[in-house]
Amino acid sequence: MPVTMTSEPIRMLNANELGIGASAAASGHASNRPDEPNVAMSHPLVGQALWLLERFGGVIYSGPPGTGKTWAANKVAAAITDDNQSRVRYVQFHPSYQYEDFMQGFIPKEHGGGFRPHNGHFVEMCEEAAKDPDNKYVIVIDELSRGDAARIFGEALTYVEKTKRGLPFKLASGKDMCVPKNLLILATMNPLDRGVDEVDAAFGRRFAQVAMDPSTEALEEFIDIAGLPDPLARNLVRFFEFVNRKAQTTPAAAVGHVYFRHVEDEQSLRAVWDYQLRFLLEKAYKLYPQEFDEIKGRWESIFRASEAVPNQAAGPLPATAV
Repeated sequence: MPVTMTSEPIRMLNANELGIGASAAASGHASNRPDEPNVAMSHPLVGQALWLLERFGGVIYSGPPGTGKTWAANKVAAAITDDNQSRVRYVQFHPSYQYEDFMQGFIPKEHGGGFRPHNGHFVEMCEEAAKDPDNKYVIVIDELSRGDAARIFGEALTYVEKTKRGLPFKLASGKDMCVPKNLLILATMNPLDRGVDEVDAAFGRRFAQVAMDPSTEALEEFIDIAGLPDPLARNLVRFFEFVNRKAQTTPAAAVGHVYFRHVEDEQSLRAVWDYQLRFLLEKAYKLYPQEFDEIKGRWESIFRASEAVPNQAAGPLPATAV
């Protein structure tokens, strides 16, 4: 069934309204949980994406790890296509990913004897969408900034713009093609990846970017759903706000709320540090070990008695509490 887009003004939405907060977890959802229910076309996250896709060549969900970027892109794609997997293509960029993988190249013939031309993911999706103009097709690009995005798109980069959709152009092989209007592009990226400057330059005017930031509100709902008891819950929120305030000057140290999605007791909370956060933060503060030591001390303070935690709004904390 064709999707009707709206021209109504977009409104600002918080993490929970967008479905990336913890209320989504009530139905057992995460980007690595394929069994989770899809969101409806009426969901604010889908409405936001459709509004932006009317005006831009694509949408990039941008934020640090653990903020729900991949979840958002996947759920929007499923909603737009009525969960018809034949109309969605998922690809992941990486340093070895090339034009030949995404657009068009040559691959060895099955029984030897040379090479044959081969269409990449993007060309295949363009051709499929052009044959079915009454339906929306979606290509989801994970880790957009991990590859050389402008080189990978090649000639097509100009023609993903809304004003140039449907116009013919030639691939490097000389083959004619166009980017149909009903092919929608969703992407995710970490703003600290090495290729972000190139992505910003190439895609800044063509794509809309949606900031996916660490959310205290989402964390609190995760905690509530999992039943993490006080004082651990209270102390964790204070640590989360502390470490992300520090990340304003050290962006690589940002900690997403999804890291704490399944934390329900002291053991599972300690595991988050031992097997994930410790390594993230050590790397972020590699040149500033005293900063890491301060954060480590704040983390250990989570597990102190509740009497050590002052009843005050989040802000600069005394050395004895988180």
